[in-house]
Amino acid sequence: MAETKKLERARVRRVAGASMIGTTIEWYDYYIFGTAAVLVLNDQFFPELSPAAGTLASLATFSVAFIARPFGGIIFGHFGDKVSRKTILVWSLMLMGLSTFLVGFLPNYDAIGIWAPILLVTLRFLQGLAVGGEWGGAVLMALEHAPRNKRAFYASWTQSGVPAALVLSSTIFLLMQTMDEAAFHSWGWRVPFWISAALIAVGLFIRLRITESPEFLKMKADRREVRIPLFELLRTAWWPLLLGTFTLASPNIIFYISSVYLLSYGPEQAGLSRDAVFVALIVASIIAVFTIPLVAVVADRVGKKRIMLVGAVMVAALVFPVFWLVDTGQPLGALAAMILALPIAHATAYAVVASFIPELFKPEVRFTGSSLAYQLGGIVTSAPAPLIAASLIQNTGSSMSIAVYVSIAALVGFVAIALGRKPKEPAPPVPTEPLAVSSLER
Repeated sequence: MAETKKLERARVRRVAGASMIGTTIEWYDYYIFGTAAVLVLNDQFFPELSPAAGTLASLATFSVAFIARPFGGIIFGHFGDKVSRKTILVWSLMLMGLSTFLVGFLPNYDAIGIWAPILLVTLRFLQGLAVGGEWGGAVLMALEHAPRNKRAFYASWTQSGVPAALVLSSTIFLLMQTMDEAAFHSWGWRVPFWISAALIAVGLFIRLRITESPEFLKMKADRREVRIPLFELLRTAWWPLLLGTFTLASPNIIFYISSVYLLSYGPEQAGLSRDAVFVALIVASIIAVFTIPLVAVVADRVGKKRIMLVGAVMVAALVFPVFWLVDTGQPLGALAAMILALPIAHATAYAVVASFIPELFKPEVRFTGSSLAYQLGGIVTSAPAPLIAASLIQNTGSSMSIAVYVSIAALVGFVAIALGRKPKEPAPPVPTEPLAVSSLER
């Protein structure tokens, strides 16, 4: 018995670890585009625009993936609910790897004109499709393998892949920036995209070795799958879908303000060097890799909803000192700001998302529902965050306007979390008495 439990724990850890590594690789691919959008894509693909307009155009290109992500959630979710959770994880990783790798080979505007930004937007759209299927599959594999009393903890391993990816992408770009500036703008910015090929190979090797979700196999054995999961979701679970979308307001906005917008705000508005902002981001993200599962351990004991509500309040309150610290223009201030934003506020708000959102849906539509809620949350909350922040600072000249925006969004998330409920478990079938057998039938 003890040996069986030991093997079961090992299997759960292997699946959770595979989900985390795969998610790290996929989000690395996703984030290097966001970093490149701030640092170099405006010069390479939008050179005829002014520097400010070029930055906005490259950030808009970054946002294209958010439009694609719900479509990825629907497509991959359909097959993840009907065919296989594991297979979909493999295909999403392959799509992400190919589209990211090709970005590294795109000719710039000077070489092929208008086709350069068109191809860039196309590949970014494919990245969005891949991420749309990745998150739902990864969290469900970890969640549905985990024991009931540790679901938040094991599902949070997938969430830890997000800051891990940020560490990886930021570190590589920081190293690339040590190059001569002309070389970096010529070819150095492409290296992080080329590295993706090796990372994807590692991710595929790991993911092909894990087992299918036991809850999915049970659903298939009980013949409970539905014909079109999207239609069933919209018919029976539109309210959880809406709530799941808005629960992401607090973690998503503080994350993208910190990891994307502050890369330009720090140097341009607060007088910080870009290296200082990168170092602060890397250190804070390393800490967040560990604080996310720690928060999840607490959530397994005191309740997922309670922790998410606390996280939303922390985001609303701590965003103000985050900007006060950045505005000091001091590297230590930037570091303290990133630590408040990521391993403290964001980690508390985000750690339990991977177990809270999927459990709003029944297993028959869980992949589709959780993926679509997460990706719609990306469109509503994440995608516009850097653009709204840039517009607010341009119109008000005050970082406090951005802090107020983040705070209001976090309170919207608080309300959505408070209203979230698990679906009722289906009633077990009523046992029937065996029919009496007549003497003639014996």
